[in-house]
Amino acid sequence: MSLTLTRPELVRSHNFIAGLWRDALSGGRHPVSDPATGAEFANVPDSAAADAQAAADAAHAAFDSWRDRTARERAQFLKRWHAAIVANGEDLARIISREQGKPLAEARGEVAYGASYVEWFAEEAVRAYGDMIPALMPGKRMMAVKEPVGVVAAVTPWNFPLAMIARKIAPALAAGCTVVAKPAEDTPLTALALVRLAEEAGLPAGVLNIVTASRGQTPATVASWLADPRVRKITFTGSTPVGKYLARESADTLKKLSLELGGNAPFIVFDDADLDAAVTGLMAAKFRNGGQTCVCPNRVYVQSGIYDAFARKLVERVAALRVGPATRDDSQIGPMINARAVEKIERHVEDALAHGATVLTGGRRLSGDGLDGPNYYAPTVLGDANREMALFSEETFGPVAPLFKFDDDADVIREANDTPFGLAAYFYSTDVRRIWRVASRLESGVIGINEGAVSSEAAPFGGVKESGYGREGSRYGLDDYMHVKYLCQGGLA
Repeated sequence: MSLTLTRPELVRSHNFIAGLWRDALSGGRHPVSDPATGAEFANVPDSAAADAQAAADAAHAAFDSWRDRTARERAQFLKRWHAAIVANGEDLARIISREQGKPLAEARGEVAYGASYVEWFAEEAVRAYGDMIPALMPGKRMMAVKEPVGVVAAVTPWNFPLAMIARKIAPALAAGCTVVAKPAEDTPLTALALVRLAEEAGLPAGVLNIVTASRGQTPATVASWLADPRVRKITFTGSTPVGKYLARESADTLKKLSLELGGNAPFIVFDDADLDAAVTGLMAAKFRNGGQTCVCPNRVYVQSGIYDAFARKLVERVAALRVGPATRDDSQIGPMINARAVEKIERHVEDALAHGATVLTGGRRLSGDGLDGPNYYAPTVLGDANREMALFSEETFGPVAPLFKFDDDADVIREANDTPFGLAAYFYSTDVRRIWRVASRLESGVIGINEGAVSSEAAPFGGVKESGYGREGSRYGLDDYMHVKYLCQGGLA
């Protein structure tokens, strides 16, 4: 794919610290590769602890002046940034597609989705209300006010390189925090372009800083922020093991944490469900971004009486999905992000087959017919899945939908909850009593009821159990970047 942009200057190849675009202090670089072909097409700084420290220095120095600006001033900046994102949406989408691999139509959708968080928090910035507390004694006034936590470190994943960083940076800036950020090593260019637009929108120097690093250098880079007492919050989206590491290593300075971690989402289809609606919902939830999302259904439970009919309808839809590079207008599934991702998918499918699964469609790598690279995998439906398979307990993160058969409501709820994770869950039913019963018993932070597309800037997003804590989006998402200060004034009688 040729990265032909209206504004080529949006492709940045430097860190952004204290309002300046800089190389890593070591001079090191690391490559950015096209997932479709594996070919390097750009490179960015391979930062280390010293670069992260410089970013934290800049954010700390800028904090007081940014915090002291009025909420309306911060909101006006976010509105300008939102307008710049929308105005440059096509270029941003092309950058996303090139470095992440998703089809251009999906990349455009991600730009709109990420921009919606910037707009939302521009509006929420002026609504960070506190409370007047009724005094219990004469002559006193008691109140609670909200204040920014301080410098925020944001560490983001590769699967939604614009949306994930936007929904962390926007509430931080709205609350009055300053930011240091590190995007995923596979997809740094989108985040750098986003920061470039923030610079153009007039963000003061030091308020937003970003450093890039390779997989090998990332631990040392982030460790600098974990040890720094001036960094008061870590916000991270990624794997549960890494989230646990961040929680442990930030304990010495008792940082505030928002952790959106791994998932193992169940998708339950009850026998009274609208099957066509359930299939449509599963297609939206499972195959978005090629199955590379944290809220993708990983286990599809279908009640035995409708299992065969549902499987037929699903296979027909999945088999018709068009796989291809972002350069093809008709592509619906792009390449996986890298070879490690494809190898995990293959391992899960092979293990499932060894434990009795059947391939209903897909189940193999794809090549030829314009698929010039090793990272394409056919959208797959597996029948006869069971809990002995690795995909029952491990997140596949690819376009594989395993079908589990169940008979009893209580059994499927118990099975759905039998995981340390609790990020998202979905179910389809038309029985209102069953709907409220199941919704109350599923152990997940996000639940789709007769709906496969659940994310929204107006809704709180986050998990329970080992899927993390904290919420992104909604008014609750702004609270995660603030703390509450209690004020008590006496002598007023």
